[in-house]
Amino acid sequence: MNSGDDEPPKPRRLHGLRTKLHARRERIRANPTLNLTYRIALGAIGTLVLVTGILLIPYPGPGWLVVFAGLGILATEFHWAHRVNVFTKRQYQRWVRWLGRQHWCTKLAVAAVTGAIVLVTLWLLGTFSLVGSWFGVRWSWSASPLFGP
Repeated sequence: MNSGDDEPPKPRRLHGLRTKLHARRERIRANPTLNLTYRIALGAIGTLVLVTGILLIPYPGPGWLVVFAGLGILATEFHWAHRVNVFTKRQYQRWVRWLGRQHWCTKLAVAAVTGAIVLVTLWLLGTFSLVGSWFGVRWSWSASPLFGP
């Protein structure tokens, strides 16, 4: 073996894909109508992903990841989205570091608030009533105020 075999492989495949995508985007950019259509479609998709992520933030799971994905999609075409993405990531990291330094009581309170948000959402969506009906349990409090009994 020669010394070249010890080096990690170069990311040629990724570079080639990036080059092809860049060339395709430049062809789209050359046609004003197609460029506008592309930007509107990308803006709509990115906004949909972003709004979904914002709705998912209070729940356990990938809410923030979806927010950053939506901003990342928008940032491919809109400079303001890149700035917002950088700012949001910085603030998220500050929150995580701050929470990590807190007493376990504060961490428990944050977890309790998160749990309460999840339970209220499940109640509003009628999940308790639905699951109760599977077992023949019909409690009036479990009915969703949004969707009726």
